[in-house]
Amino acid sequence: MRLKILAIAVFVCFTYTAKAQDDLTSYLTLPQELADNANAVVRLAETVVDVKAINDVEISQKRIVTVLNENGIYKIGAVVGYDNDIRVKNVEVKIYNKLGKQIKKIRERDFQDISAVDGGTMYSDSRVKYMDYTPVEYPFTAVFTSVTQSPNTANIPSFNPLGYYVGVQKSSYKIKYPLSFTVHRKELNLEEFGVTTDDTEGKLIYTIKNIPGIKPEALSPSDTKLEPRVFFALNKFNYDGVTAEINNWEEFGVWMHQNLLEGRATVDAATKAKILSMVAGVTSDREKSKIVYEFMQNKTRYISVQVGIGGFQPIPADEVDKVGYGDCKGLSNYMMALLKIVGVESYYTHVEAGKEIVDFYDDFASLAQGNHAIINIPNNGDDIWLECTSQKSPFGHIGDFTDNRKVLVITPEGGKIKHTKKYTAEESLQESTGAYTLSNTGNIKADVIIKTNGIQYDNRYYLEDRSDVDKDKHYKQYFQTVNNVNIDNIELKNDKEAIAFTEKVGFNADAYGVATGERMLFAPNAFNRVTSIPDRYRNRKFPLKIQRGYYDTDDYEIKLPSDYKIEAIPEDVSYETKFGSYTFSITKKDDQTLQYKRTFKIKDGLYPKEEYKNYRKFIKKIVRYDGSKIVLVKK
Repeated sequence: MRLKILAIAVFVCFTYTAKAQDDLTSYLTLPQELADNANAVVRLAETVVDVKAINDVEISQKRIVTVLNENGIYKIGAVVGYDNDIRVKNVEVKIYNKLGKQIKKIRERDFQDISAVDGGTMYSDSRVKYMDYTPVEYPFTAVFTSVTQSPNTANIPSFNPLGYYVGVQKSSYKIKYPLSFTVHRKELNLEEFGVTTDDTEGKLIYTIKNIPGIKPEALSPSDTKLEPRVFFALNKFNYDGVTAEINNWEEFGVWMHQNLLEGRATVDAATKAKILSMVAGVTSDREKSKIVYEFMQNKTRYISVQVGIGGFQPIPADEVDKVGYGDCKGLSNYMMALLKIVGVESYYTHVEAGKEIVDFYDDFASLAQGNHAIINIPNNGDDIWLECTSQKSPFGHIGDFTDNRKVLVITPEGGKIKHTKKYTAEESLQESTGAYTLSNTGNIKADVIIKTNGIQYDNRYYLEDRSDVDKDKHYKQYFQTVNNVNIDNIELKNDKEAIAFTEKVGFNADAYGVATGERMLFAPNAFNRVTSIPDRYRNRKFPLKIQRGYYDTDDYEIKLPSDYKIEAIPEDVSYETKFGSYTFSITKKDDQTLQYKRTFKIKDGLYPKEEYKNYRKFIKKIVRYDGSKIVLVKK
C-alpha cells in the first residue's frame, strides 16, 4: 500500500514538474542564466510570413516575454503597424503573474492607436496600435499575438532575434512562398550564434535558442556587423499596385527609374527661364550646380510627405516648385530637374542615413535598404554629393549623416552601388589659436579662435543660428575645464566657399590658477582638453570600431602673472600608436611668456577586441598629458 501511494506521489510530482517546465508564462520556469544582463527574456518568439501570391502576404507573430524590471517592458514588442493597405486581422496581449496565472487580457480595442509619424510630416496614412499597460509587479510575462495582411510584398520583415539587455530562450522565423517565387536572402552572423536553418522547397525556417542578455559596448561596429540577422527579398513583388521582378541592383534601378521617377522631374517654362538666366555665361558644370543648389536651398524647406507608391515615390518637381516644400525624395527629385535644365548630369540616390555608417549590400537588392534620398553628380569621376533637405549645408558637403558609405545611385540603365565621400583625419581639422593671461590671483583672461573643417565643421556650423543664450551655454560647456567661465564676446563666421567655420570667443574666469602658499598651479591647455576615458570592460565582447578620424592642432600664448616665476614645467611629449598620435611642447619666449603647442590625431579603423584596452590606454595617457600642470612660485 505504501509503495502504491509513493508511486502516485512520484507520478503527480513528475507530471507537475513536466508541466511547469513547459509553461513559458511562469517566471519559475525561466532558465536563470538567460536573465544575465537582461531586463527581459523572450521565452518564445514565432514569426510566420506566408506569401500566398504576388499581392498577398500574411504575417503572424507570437511573443512570450518575461519582463524582469521596468526597463524591459518595451521588449514585449506589443506594437503593430498598419495603413490603408496593411490590415490588422488580430492583435491581443495576455498578462501573467510570476506564477504563470493570467491576470489581464488586452484586446485590440484596448490598444492605443496613433499616427506612426511625428509632427514634421505633412501627411501619412501610417499608424500604429500599441499596448499601454502599467504593471502591478515584476516579474510578469506577456503573451503578444498579432496577424496582419497586406497586398504589398516588397518589404518582407527580417529575422532579427536579438537585442541589447534581452535574453532569448527560443526565437524562430518561417517564410512560406509559392514555388514559382525565389526568396533572395542576406544572412549575417548566424554561425557565431548557433542559428539553425531548415531550407526546404517553398519554406525557410531559422531558429535560435538559449542566448543570455547582451550588453552594448562603446566604440563597437554597427549592430548588423555583430548580431544574427537575415534579410529577405522576393524576386517578384507588388508595391502599391506596381509589380516588379528583380534579382539585382541593376534591375532594381531600372524598375525604380521607370515606375517611381520617370516623368516627375520637370518644371514650368517660367522656372526654366529663371534658372537659365542665373547660369548665363557660366561654363563650369560645378559652378552651375552650385548656383542651382543655392537657389533650391533658398526656395524650399523640408517637410515629410509619405505619399506616392508607399512613400517611396517623390512628389513631382513642378509641385515642389509651386509649393516650396518637400521631403528628401521630393527635394532631391526637384534638384535633379533643375540640374537637367542647365545640362548637368545628376542621379537620384538612396542612402542609409545616420551618424552610424551603414552600407548597402552589393550582392543583395531590396527595397528595405535606405531611409533617405540625396543627389549624385558624377562630375567626370569626381563625384559631388548633395544633401537637398538642408538650407544651410554648403554645396558638396554631406557631413556625418551620409558620409563614407555604399549607396544606390538610380540611373536609366539601372542601379549602381557607389561610395560617398570619406573625410580623412586631416580633412576633419580643428585649429585652435589664442592667448590668455593669468593674473597674480590666478584669474584668467582669454581669447581663442577655433577653425573647423570636414566632419568637425559639420559638428559646429549649426551654432550660427543658435540664440545668444544657447551660444553662451554652449561655450561654457565647451570650456568646462575652466570653472565659472564668463563669456565676454562671441563672433562666428561660416565660410561656405571654403567649407570652414570660425569661432572667435573671449572669456574670463576666477581662480583658474590654484594658489597654495607660495605656489600656483595651472594646466597650460585651457582651451581643448580631452577629459573622458572610454569605459573599461573586463571581458570585452566586440571589436573596436573608430568610425571617423579627426585632427586637432592647438597653439596658444600664455602670459604668466608678474609676481611669479616658473618652478616646474612638463616635458615635451611625442606619442604615436596605431590609433593615432599626440604631441605637445611648451617653449619659453621670455620670463613671463610661454608658447604652448599641441597636436592630436585619431585614425578611423576596425580592430580586434583585444586592442580595445590598448586604445583605452592611449586615450588615458592623452587625458593625463592634457591635464598636466605648470608650477609657479612667487619671486
